This record gives sequence, structure tokens and C-alpha cells, in this order.
Amino acid sequence: MPATLARLISVAKGELPADLLLANAEVVNVFTGEIEPGNVAICGERIAGVGDYQEGKQVLDLGGKYIAPGLINGHIHPESSMLDIGQYARAVVPHGTTTLVTDLHEIANIRGLEGIRYVLNCTRRLPFNLFLMAPSCVPATRLETSGASLGAEDIRQVLGWKDCIGLGEVMNFPGVIGGDEEVLKKISLARRKIIDGHAPGLAGKNLSAYIAAGIYSDHESVSLDEAKEKLRQGMFIMIREGSSEKNLDALLPLVTDKTYKRCLFCR
Repeated sequence: MPATLARLISVAKGELPADLLLANAEVVNVFTGEIEPGNVAICGERIAGVGDYQEGKQVLDLGGKYIAPGLINGHIHPESSMLDIGQYARAVVPHGTTTLVTDLHEIANIRGLEGIRYVLNCTRRLPFNLFLMAPSCVPATRLETSGASLGAEDIRQVLGWKDCIGLGEVMNFPGVIGGDEEVLKKISLARRKIIDGHAPGLAGKNLSAYIAAGIYSDHESVSLDEAKEKLRQGMFIMIREGSSEKNLDALLPLVTDKTYKRCLFCR
């Protein structure tokens, strides 16, 4: 590791050629909101620097094309595409998606933990990252018949996996507000991790109760007023523009110079 780090530093200083030089690019700088001409020096799997780099073992002339950070899709159900995860990657990676955050809720409803493990194992060979959220509602509702059921002890197990970063969308918001013991136990298990929400139309004191449980994001807002209330309560707002729900036009006015750090996109 020290030798690798030393080499990265040397490439960044311009003392060694980059492994890959992306030349003649227009670089989208998301830190300053600028678009600047420049070259990108890559060392191994790391970006060593952006700027006036000229040497590379491999040089790719982009001819003025834009370079931007990849999209982290903050909430997605890849199973809904009706593709296996490999074909899904083939469809989205060329268009700039580099990371998925998903609870794999749909395959979990069919095959439980076995289904989740299957997708995670397949993903290890694919050119994108997948961060797992433990699926909090399997089955999604007691009114349906599913192939699996995940209780609090199953959630405890998934939260311990290295791929898992938190608890997936807590769809059972009536259970949260009503103090359902099993729902609250799942939330308590994830207390030190991220807990995603799913609260369509929730407002007023019921929204306050939901947030008080430790749930700090929502992707279900369909109107600007709904999203504003949730934002004022401290939630992160995911703006959906997907194959079924299209809320971008309605919610985009929410994003301002003061609020953009708490807004993100998902599909």
C-alpha cells in the first residue's frame, strides 16, 4: 500500500506518467459549478489529478467531450427492469450510472436472503457499485402472498453484511406511527446506520412522528408542497424521474442554492 500511495502521489505531481490519460476533456466541476477544459490523470483505480497533465501510458483523446462524476442512483429497484443484474448493468453503465443504492426488495419477496445473496454475488463481477439497504418490508403488505418473510432477526443479519449500509425504505409508515413492535425493532437495529423512508402524503404530526423514529429520507413526494414540508422537517428529498413515477418537473423548484445539499435524484 505505501508503494502504491507513493506512486499515486508521484503521478499527481507529474513526475510519473499516468496509467491512463483522458485528454482534451471538458470537466464538469461539481464543487464549483464550473465546466473547465483539462486532462484527467488516472493511476490504477484512482484519479491522481485534473489539469495540465500531458503524459500517460495510454492516452484517450476525448476531443472536447464532457467528463462528469457518475450518477449514484439513491433509490432503485433493478428487479423492476425485468433484467438480471448483469444485463441491467449493460443498460445503465454506458449512460453514466456507476452506483446503485437498493434494498433488493423485490427479489427478497420471492427468495428471501438467498435472493439477495444471489444478486450481490453477481454484482461483484460487474463494472458498478451496489450498496445494499436491508429490505424492511418483506412481505410488503399482509394482504399479499410472498415467497419469503424477513423478520427483525433476519434484518439484524443483513445489517451485519459488509455490503449493507442501512435499512431500506420503511414503507410501513402506519406501523411506525402506531408503534408496531416488529417495525420498531427493525428500526432500532439500524439506529447507527442510514434509515430510508417511504411516506407518501404523510404530513403534520404524523410526519413528525415518522421522522422522530430516525427516518430521514423520502422519495414519495409528488407535489412541491409535500416535499417542502418534509424538507423543513429535516428530511433528504429524493426526486424521482423513473419509468413509472415522474416527479422531476413538479419538484425541481425545490432545489435552490440553499437546499441542494438535501436533494438528490433517483429513478
